[in-house]
Amino acid sequence: MTDIHEQLRTLLDKEGAVYRVLEHEAEGRTEVITQIRGNRIEQAIKSMVVQVRMSKKENLYYLANVPGDCRVDFDAIKAHFNAASIGMAPREKAEALTGCVIGSIPPFTFNEKLGLLADPMIKENDEVVFNAGSLEKSIYMKMEDYFRIANPQIVSIALRG
Repeated sequence: MTDIHEQLRTLLDKEGAVYRVLEHEAEGRTEVITQIRGNRIEQAIKSMVVQVRMSKKENLYYLANVPGDCRVDFDAIKAHFNAASIGMAPREKAEALTGCVIGSIPPFTFNEKLGLLADPMIKENDEVVFNAGSLEKSIYMKMEDYFRIANPQIVSIALRG
């Protein structure tokens, strides 16, 4: 399996991103890692792989990115794609598509079979932070650089509260 952390750092360097890596104890839960890193929970990007069922035979997969204090709005994703149904991708499928264990998935995709969605509420922060392909490494970067480099579809998919 390709080292997603190294692939991500190579991409950020190539694109001239301003970022820093923080090494920490292994943790993938947003609420816990936020305390370890000392960032505000809303500046964390939470990334989850969703399965968009267009029909009985057609499934699409997207990496849904929302602020750390939000949850993914499945109904909004379903409406956006006019899908038959939506759900979390099975763990094995999510890990295969991202090349990462659950909890370490960064808000970037390196797989053409995995689309990228980001909620506009992420833009409320000048700086964002996320687990970076490793449960032991996080990246802090400018929000503008995230959207410029990742180039996600911007869709309202987050529910706060």
